[in-house]
Amino acid sequence: MKRISLQVLFLTLLLHFNVNAQNDLSQDIGWPRKVSGEHAVIIYYQPQIDQWENYKKLSGRFAFSMTPSGGQEVVGVASFVCDTKTDKEARTTYMHHMNYKDVRFQSLDDKQAASMKKTFISMMPEESESFSTDRILADLSPSSIKANPVQLNNDPPVIFYSAAPAILLIVEGDPVYSPVEKTNIQFVVNTNWDLFYEKSSKQYFLLENDVWLTAKDLNGPWNQTQTLPKEMSSLPTGQNFDDVKKEIPPRLSTNVPKVFYSNKPAELILTEGSPVLEKIAGTQLLYVDNSENDIFVDQAESKYYVLLSGRWFRASSFNGPWSYAGNNLPEDFSKIPENSPKGHVLASVPGTVQASDAVMLAQIPTTVVVNRSEAEANAHVTYDGNPQFAPIDGTAMNYATNTQDKVIKVGDLYYLCFQAVWFVSTSPQGPWKTADSIPAEIYEIPPSSPVYNVTYVTQTNPTSTTVECSTTAGYFGAFIVGATIGAIVSTAIVYGTGWYYPPYIYWGPGAFYPVYRPWPCTYGRAAVYNPWTGGFAVGRRAYGPYASAGTAAWYNPATGRYGRSASVQGWYGGRTAANTYNPWTGTYGHTSQAHNPYAQWGHSAVSNGSQWARSGHVTTAHGTAFGYQTSGGKEGVVTHGANGTRVHTDNGVYAGHDGNVYRKNSNGTWNQTNTLGAGNSGTRQTANTHPTTTRQTTTHKQTTATHTPSPQVTRELDRSAQTRNRGQVQSQQFQHYQRTGEGPGLGGRKRTR
Repeated sequence: MKRISLQVLFLTLLLHFNVNAQNDLSQDIGWPRKVSGEHAVIIYYQPQIDQWENYKKLSGRFAFSMTPSGGQEVVGVASFVCDTKTDKEARTTYMHHMNYKDVRFQSLDDKQAASMKKTFISMMPEESESFSTDRILADLSPSSIKANPVQLNNDPPVIFYSAAPAILLIVEGDPVYSPVEKTNIQFVVNTNWDLFYEKSSKQYFLLENDVWLTAKDLNGPWNQTQTLPKEMSSLPTGQNFDDVKKEIPPRLSTNVPKVFYSNKPAELILTEGSPVLEKIAGTQLLYVDNSENDIFVDQAESKYYVLLSGRWFRASSFNGPWSYAGNNLPEDFSKIPENSPKGHVLASVPGTVQASDAVMLAQIPTTVVVNRSEAEANAHVTYDGNPQFAPIDGTAMNYATNTQDKVIKVGDLYYLCFQAVWFVSTSPQGPWKTADSIPAEIYEIPPSSPVYNVTYVTQTNPTSTTVECSTTAGYFGAFIVGATIGAIVSTAIVYGTGWYYPPYIYWGPGAFYPVYRPWPCTYGRAAVYNPWTGGFAVGRRAYGPYASAGTAAWYNPATGRYGRSASVQGWYGGRTAANTYNPWTGTYGHTSQAHNPYAQWGHSAVSNGSQWARSGHVTTAHGTAFGYQTSGGKEGVVTHGANGTRVHTDNGVYAGHDGNVYRKNSNGTWNQTNTLGAGNSGTRQTANTHPTTTRQTTTHKQTTATHTPSPQVTRELDRSAQTRNRGQVQSQQFQHYQRTGEGPGLGGRKRTR
């Protein structure tokens, strides 16, 4: 009976259960890695990145050791170029279409090197190898970071402050009332709270958690009440009033909040009592400890600073007036220690490593290959009456105003961006066909337009059955701005364009219920960048039980029913429970689901990656094994971990641009090495990599010439060592955050904003 190797068995099982295996790929499996074949054992070390072109094509080099079966170990340097796909939620980049451009063995003559190079290329993975995105970002040279800042509106919003419990009631413009059937009560549509109006008494009733408040005017004063209109008990069942009905009749509460009212986008700063100030070591900054807001006091200037939606605002007191400060932030902000309770704000301080990481991540595309027929079957647009269009300032284009969807008229054609996929039609109602390409004019839409975010969705590589769609963070409302700190001009991430897009309200013929169509909020409502997940999130529940103003409720005259959604937006997706159409997820009917922009008919970058390779890995106490299989029929196993090989615990091997392999000595100097002690020579380990080739037992002659790195190479190696260490730390922090929800600077608390 033929014996089957453990690696072959592992590969068979791994690829058979590919779906589950791919879920495990979110782990950073570490470096170095090992691939074993019939002819050799290769141990290769973490790549040093030279460039990540458009965050799609990666180039770099790595050091490796190669031990032929029956031969001696040799070391080399391989340069490569590959395509990438990035799963931002998993903080993992997948390398495919690996092209090993140059493989150098400095200790071998040309004939020996040519033979070893052929074996090396035949054994190395070509597809779907995972690489921690943190490790890649850390290794990128600052000079390679290219970003185009956007001209946004940074005028401060209305900012309220309270040292006592308070809520922010936002009603965009004038109240939009919708009748509650069979009652004398109206529901206010365009607000972020449960707000009712009783017509006969001309009183408002507001529910905040379990407290009922009442007022004659939206500006207040608001007072607690235990008396509600009798008809409130007759609210319909099953129409999203169920939670409201649980709080009827009212109960007396001692926790009555103050109500701040605004009829336009606003922000609320809260402290639990009088501000408690704590010193930030090494700076002249103090931070407010008893607040969920990020509030600072600069002692040098006696100024207050607050971070809202990625923007810094400054004032002489909590009561304002506030002005935009991101164009000249005190240098001490960049000196905030990373492990400080406020270390997370470094991602919003221009010039810091954390801000650079955020800017780079914002430009990394989420790419999917969409099936044309499935996409077209789900693409449709609902208008309130006949399609209505308004001009896009500064262009010859128009956009549809009476729909939640993004429809843009370019010449005689209509383009629809639906769930981050582009469609085209000769009619505003469709039918819609997936677009092969997008007119260049669309990417000239200015930030002042409510459809600006579609400029961050591109479409390429069309075939008869598929099209490739790429989306960057701007589609979700995260934008790059130019800012300064000290004398240095740099970039950072902010949320929302800062422009106010008035909502659309429709009272059409026969429409008993109003249709309320909000556009994206100006500042994004407590949007934050999370440096430990690398995600951009919008806390739409920041100022209300359901969502920010403009996303809480809407009405459909065709059905005579309204809908409200409870939504928590996560990093590039979210969790939504809703009845009726949800404009943020594009889902219909009753649903409770997780989603990303491709929730209906797309795939994530990882699952879509199976079209060009299948892969997965398993981790045990003995280490990690990574299996791959390409559409071309090539397959193999890569391992990493504590399997008795000393080098597997050492990732301190580097490839110099001069083609030599280096290690750092204990005295801090660099030493060229021709041997890494990889071991395992003479031990045959089969991975079914090349079952048809002939086993080689030739012992290669090595030269032993030493080489002292030049000052330039030494500087490059020093930098590589620093960035590799930082990338490893960042990757470990992400893994810890994923497990516990805790990150540096969070004081051990789970931060849910």
